[in-house]
Amino acid sequence: MAQEAALRPRYLPKALLYALVPTACWFLLRPLLDPAPPLPALHASLGFSLLALLGSLYLVPALGQTFIRANLKGRDLLKTYDTPIPESQGLICASIYIILLILFIPYSFSESFTTHYDSARRAREGIVVDEFPHHQLAVYLSSLLSLLMATMLGFLDDVFDIRWRHKLPIPIIASIPLLIVYYSERGATDVVVPLPLRWLFGTLLHLGPLYYVYMSLLSTFCTNSINILAGINGSEVSQAVIIASSIILNDLLFLPWPFGFRIALPLHVTDGLKVGGMWSAGMAYGSRVLVERHLFSLYLMLPLLGVCLGFMYHNWYPARAFPGDTLCYVTGMAFAVVGIQAHYSKTLLLFFLPQIFNFVLSCPQLFGLVPCPRHRVPRYDAETQLLYPSKAEFKEKRPSKLATLVLRLFSALGLVELAIDVKTGEIESSTNLTILNVFLLRLGPMREDGLTRVLIATQVCGSLLAFFIRYGLAGLVYDGNRR
Repeated sequence: MAQEAALRPRYLPKALLYALVPTACWFLLRPLLDPAPPLPALHASLGFSLLALLGSLYLVPALGQTFIRANLKGRDLLKTYDTPIPESQGLICASIYIILLILFIPYSFSESFTTHYDSARRAREGIVVDEFPHHQLAVYLSSLLSLLMATMLGFLDDVFDIRWRHKLPIPIIASIPLLIVYYSERGATDVVVPLPLRWLFGTLLHLGPLYYVYMSLLSTFCTNSINILAGINGSEVSQAVIIASSIILNDLLFLPWPFGFRIALPLHVTDGLKVGGMWSAGMAYGSRVLVERHLFSLYLMLPLLGVCLGFMYHNWYPARAFPGDTLCYVTGMAFAVVGIQAHYSKTLLLFFLPQIFNFVLSCPQLFGLVPCPRHRVPRYDAETQLLYPSKAEFKEKRPSKLATLVLRLFSALGLVELAIDVKTGEIESSTNLTILNVFLLRLGPMREDGLTRVLIATQVCGSLLAFFIRYGLAGLVYDGNRR
């Protein structure tokens, strides 16, 4: 009974509801009042983001028992109790997110519905268009279609437990609307060659169809990289929160700020990061196209951040709700959408540095060189209530020469711990190849919530490194403001 009481839905103060609802309504109504703010749709997006936060905060616990009755439930593998916990709650978050994005459409294109524009406002913003932006509408609707497909396919994965070899192509299917719109609008398939390689490839390298392969693989990586870095309370949603926050911060640098400022960077690599100037559109420096791209990115990321923060409140240790694969698919597809449509895929990948490391580390298990158990979560010790690195054992077959070489290399780097047969010298077992097990191996056993905090700190440090690489070191290999 005490365990069941401990897993009751977390308390939600009514003051939060009374404070955020009027605030959200004000942000939604402010663009309709004169004088209109400089970026009215951004105000509305902030309002919808607050509604996304409230929706996930209140609907996740309200619908939890409904999911349990539908047999969408699971047991927390790193706990001693068997109390069923609602599974696939990412469906609630995805539904809130997509519905709010649909409701946002009139705000996003509200200026196109007006026939008369204020000339002073047009000069100040520099991003007003005189004709209805059919291309932007196509981009927005194709993004919604991809998110809907990701939601559907993610929920099917939750229900039918699709195997890894079958689920890998799923994001490629969901990215087809994005690629078709990109092709129909004659999207660029050239990449800027880094300075050291221009003697060989020239300034621009035309990839053609390979660029579409790259974009489809980007959507596959973004969704599955979050999905495989999981297993502890709060891991999936915390990754989404930090990556979304990093993207939002990056987008804000390109908005039209009425002031200029400079951010000093260490190591004296560059003169620093210069932003703004009097209505010079931030780092876009008056480029209407760049401002529109990053506004589009903000319109998708702000509600995503809101819905993820609300769900994180219930998914934090000890979790009252599990996200399932649906949340991973939707958040990953949202990141892929803004990376492709806003044309900053390289910057996006920099925000996935921990996921890239975890993917490279996991490859021997994902591709069958090392046994891959159904769950690679750390091992839980009920007596100490601490987590220890879990192991993969070579029971059915001996490790191949390639597997032995890779594991010994990882062992030399301190990434795995091997058990060696003293008679034959062969590897009997290895710690599972995940970044969570690396943390436990290098930092020692710890509580589950402590491991989540280490993961969050790593993700934050990865984002800080990404900003330093993007705005500090990129000038060494690219000329101009290349992304």
